[in-house]
Amino acid sequence: MGQRSWRDLLCPQCHQLKSTCTCQSQSEPAAPSKASVVRVGRETKGRRGKGVTTIADLPLSEAGLQELATRLKQRLGTGGTVKDGRIEIQGDQRDRIASELEALGYRVKRAGG
Repeated sequence: MGQRSWRDLLCPQCHQLKSTCTCQSQSEPAAPSKASVVRVGRETKGRRGKGVTTIADLPLSEAGLQELATRLKQRLGTGGTVKDGRIEIQGDQRDRIASELEALGYRVKRAGG
């Protein structure tokens, strides 16, 4: 029972003391801003004709972008990355990504043709 008491003082995610833990604020993503519009488009430049779906103008930090990219890749079953403040998902997934982002509360606008 004495061993359980010190474990209660630690954060379950980062294993630091709860008083000095910073992951509590990072684990809860901020609610999407209603004023911003997320742009979903498709690019083929520099990819030898292979298309990627790009998601730009997201009001998130780099960690938030990475978390959202991971969630989208899992839901869509595709690969992707975060580059230059944008999320790139392999293939033409514009419709599916738009519906996923709208379900998360973002306003989505299709960019490009």
